[in-house]
Amino acid sequence: CDYCQHRLRYGGRRSMKGSVILTDIDSFLSEEELQAIDAELEHVPYKSGAAIDALKIVQSQRGWISDESLAAIARHLEMSIDELEGIATFYNLIYRRPVGERVILFCDSVSCWICGCEKAKEKVSDVLKIGYGETTTDKKYTLLPVPCLGACDRAPVMMVGDELITNLDDAKIEATFNQASSREDC
Repeated sequence: CDYCQHRLRYGGRRSMKGSVILTDIDSFLSEEELQAIDAELEHVPYKSGAAIDALKIVQSQRGWISDESLAAIARHLEMSIDELEGIATFYNLIYRRPVGERVILFCDSVSCWICGCEKAKEKVSDVLKIGYGETTTDKKYTLLPVPCLGACDRAPVMMVGDELITNLDDAKIEATFNQASSREDC
């Protein structure tokens, strides 16, 4: 239904007309988040100039930007919620719904496609049992497509967290996720 799709898109409580259902917004951001945002404000001439940094600060603490977080940031930066929403949804590394501990950015550019990214994506999906936009049941990984990771000469590629993994094949994909699970077992 349209309402369910709307909730999935925006990741929280939002009316169909786009207004956020607010609670006590003044206390929604932590003191640490507010201090970090205020430190960024010292470097820009207008509060809105710190919008991306403010979103990144809150996301680094919470893992994603909820509707309540977005509204609190907008209020602190003296911006409209819609203006900040436009910024947040423009950048594909600002997450508007919960993601796993590590986000897998899987390149599906033309270069990666020519070099077999579809087969590699199927292998990742088989190993983790998730598709694009999904998170593993243990909340460790979320798989997202991206148009390019800038490593076309080593395609197909993906990023797992901050690590770029190049020249993907079945063995490298299995090793990547087996290695990650063995590190977690220690």
